[in-house]
Amino acid sequence: MSAVALDGPGSTFTDRIFELLNVADFRRADSDADREEIFRLRYSAYLAEGGIAANFEKRFTDPYDDLGNAWIFGVYIDDKLASSIRINVATKDFADLPSLGVFPEFLMPELEAGKIIVDPTRHAVDRDAAARYPGLVYMTMRLGWMAAAYFNADILLAAVRSEHQAFYRRVGGHRVVCPARPYPLLHKPISLMTLDYQAGRGRVEHRYPFFRSTNFERRMLFERLQGGAVPERAYADR
Repeated sequence: MSAVALDGPGSTFTDRIFELLNVADFRRADSDADREEIFRLRYSAYLAEGGIAANFEKRFTDPYDDLGNAWIFGVYIDDKLASSIRINVATKDFADLPSLGVFPEFLMPELEAGKIIVDPTRHAVDRDAAARYPGLVYMTMRLGWMAAAYFNADILLAAVRSEHQAFYRRVGGHRVVCPARPYPLLHKPISLMTLDYQAGRGRVEHRYPFFRSTNFERRMLFERLQGGAVPERAYADR
């Protein structure tokens, strides 16, 4: 679908995002081929903005991609990879998170208190797709929002550069809990923002209804054989 078709006369911001949602395909990257394509998209996106050093393999991955509590997703439009995000989910018993090693004094007490934390990282967008579909960032962010709903999270993180704080503050209501500090493998420092998901969910979904999702959609994306290696789904009556 053309960008023009997604930006018709009289259409509102929300209309345009819903139209994009209708043509976007969210896929969990389970195969080696899908993961490799995403690692290469990450590399090109991060390298273009000076976020990482060049490497011979032209791919960007780290050990958190291989953890049992990690889900890697691609957003496809017209069957082409447009963006990607990685989502790690942590509990007291499964505490591995990308952001935990950088911000332990803020996150470990929450995990020890029994909180469920969702940590979306490695957000990467194809440059051409971003120019053609300005709402793509919301589609990618929506995956983290769905993870928080599926796992009944207490805290939804945004580990972002300082210049991106305003976006997460405006859209999600995240608040800065730690200013930017060095982050492994990245050239630019990263700050930590958090959202009380349970308190903010209704407000955000009222303002941005495209963040809503069905139980079926969430199950299709996040349900898989647990095998004792990842946190079990948390239910509302916990």
